Amino acid sequence: MSAAEGPLVIGVDSSTQSIKALVVDAATGHVVASGQAPHTVSSGAGRESDPRQWWDALCSALHQCGDAAHEVAAVSIGGQQHGLVTLDAQGEPVRPALLWNDVRSAPQARRLVDELGGPKAWAERIGSVPGASFTVTKWAWLAEHEPEAVRATKAVRLPHDYLTERLTGLGTTDRGDASGTGWWASATEAYDEEVLGHIGLDPALLPRVVRPGEVAGTVRDSHELPFSKGTLVAPGTGDNAAAALGLGLLPGTAVLSLGTSGTVYAVSRNRPADPSGTVAGFADARGDWLPLACTLNCTLAVDRVATLLGLDREAVEQGSEVTLLPFLDGERTPNLPHASGLLHGLRHDTTPGQILQAAYDGAVQSLLDALDGVLDPDADRHAPLLLIGGGARGRAWQETVRRLSGRPVQVPAAGELAALGAAAQAAGVLTGEDPAAVARRWRTADGQVLDAVERDEAALTRIAGVVSDAAPLLERGTDTP
Repeated sequence: MSAAEGPLVIGVDSSTQSIKALVVDAATGHVVASGQAPHTVSSGAGRESDPRQWWDALCSALHQCGDAAHEVAAVSIGGQQHGLVTLDAQGEPVRPALLWNDVRSAPQARRLVDELGGPKAWAERIGSVPGASFTVTKWAWLAEHEPEAVRATKAVRLPHDYLTERLTGLGTTDRGDASGTGWWASATEAYDEEVLGHIGLDPALLPRVVRPGEVAGTVRDSHELPFSKGTLVAPGTGDNAAAALGLGLLPGTAVLSLGTSGTVYAVSRNRPADPSGTVAGFADARGDWLPLACTLNCTLAVDRVATLLGLDREAVEQGSEVTLLPFLDGERTPNLPHASGLLHGLRHDTTPGQILQAAYDGAVQSLLDALDGVLDPDADRHAPLLLIGGGARGRAWQETVRRLSGRPVQVPAAGELAALGAAAQAAGVLTGEDPAAVARRWRTADGQVLDAVERDEAALTRIAGVVSDAAPLLERGTDTP
């Protein structure tokens, strides 16, 4: 291990399927050590995980960091958004956590929107129109289907809250992750008592919302951990807000994140309120806003199509008018929680590679369709799109985004941006700096810029037309509980 120029911090990304931890030099951004450990997600009727596995994976990832982890001065946890963690009086999970991509609460989402004023009222008050991903809908589902679990619940947390609380012993969250619950109002930056009352959730069960830059607590017990008792713990945040910190994102720069899910977002000084529900009006982790649109189906869906076709994920071919809507897990953008995939336009001469390219096109079109909604009106529509996430290094993903956006694409060289953002937040609470400025000093967004190519308007029009024409078929069964 090379000598560090500044204090060491740890940033953690607790994602859907694994925990990643980075030990970072707070002065330079150099990654001194890293660790990663998997955990499991159920594959039954819903998507659930045992939060205790997250803790075990965190401990494993931290121990993989070796001696460097013993020297850290601050730690921050970034985590998957929206998940519902229910704890009993001893702080143990009442049941497995309901994850963001569990869409069983779609009927509850529609009822909540209707019962509390409709989409416009939700957007103006909460900042978002809740869909099946939002935590508020998952609590309503739990109350309806598992009332005994609700009665046993003495604390309600988000995934990153759970891990932070295991570190500090204190129930805390941050505005970025709280804004994805549906019961934190962006208009007042506080928990909304009417929403909580409507769903029967006592606000005393919720964590305190820590201010940006505030220390959430200190490590209370180092027995299972490689760093010292008393180590500073930052507020943490949701994974997208953490990645925005990790990029040092300035207002007006658009990000496409290609992971299990796909997201498109930008930092804004203006509080978002989209009554269509396409754009979620999230807060960021600094005090600004992070309007964001999310698709459930991104790299995982395209990889599944490649597997079904017996192809390498890069084995795409151009030259076809086949259209594939890869809605393998339902969809959030467009809001079709019970949709399935749809293939249109097959011909005798259609090749497997062309079908695979159509899967890429379908996934990217959904994100680009929401791009204008996340950008402020005066944002530069010709500036490079920042491409991040597991798919960002893939040539087929890069070329598909270039062709369908008509814009330059910049691929940051830095990896694990959510963990880097958490590390920047940890550095910020240690030094008093703006964490986004810390990340800009680390030059995390630097990377290859791919020039713009002519936008493929024909493909965009064709895909949008298939989505529109097939909407009645795709929506069939959306009232299934």
